[in-house]
Amino acid sequence: MEAQDFPIEVLIVNNNSKDNTQAIAEAAAREHPYIRVMFEGVQGKGAAVKSGMLAARGEYLFICDADLSMPIEEVLKFLPPRLAEPYDIAIGSREAPGSQRIGEPEIRHIMGRVFNFIVQVLAVRGLSDTQCGFKCFRREVAQQIFPRQTINGWSFDVELLYIAQRHRLHIVEVPITWIYKEHSKINPIRDSIAMVLETLKIRRNGQQGLYD
Repeated sequence: MEAQDFPIEVLIVNNNSKDNTQAIAEAAAREHPYIRVMFEGVQGKGAAVKSGMLAARGEYLFICDADLSMPIEEVLKFLPPRLAEPYDIAIGSREAPGSQRIGEPEIRHIMGRVFNFIVQVLAVRGLSDTQCGFKCFRREVAQQIFPRQTINGWSFDVELLYIAQRHRLHIVEVPITWIYKEHSKINPIRDSIAMVLETLKIRRNGQQGLYD
């Protein structure tokens, strides 16, 4: 952060953790003035991200998984001048040409591709990787989309991109290096079922005009 020539804020949103995350984050904020810690008892990744993005003050708002499975230096790929193409939303992709996956179990990759196929059929067309946890929104776009978000669980990404496509916003995919982390909190069976059900809910919401 300190090496960049533009101002940056870092919002750490504590998703109701039961460990020492809050104390560690608050200690970091005391040492680095660009860090702000939020804890509102939010439940679910989608709820945490929504809370942070609506509180953010930057021109570009970037979602970043806390495990940093994408090296943090790659954030610059999503910002001008590195990303010169005008966009509304830039999403990290582990499938786009030039991307790299490191250490991912084959079964995890297969599950991801199956879910992406389901997403393509039911909700979001033309994007190879909706679930990568690294996405950048122009500020005015985030203010348009996040108030319409209803999903608090893992499939919030699908909902945001569905809303964006419904409003004809321009989405670009950015190839990234992604490193598998074994401590992922995703339960392959339970969370996969929940994500499919949430995707069906998103489609139903769209058909009912909830996002218009």
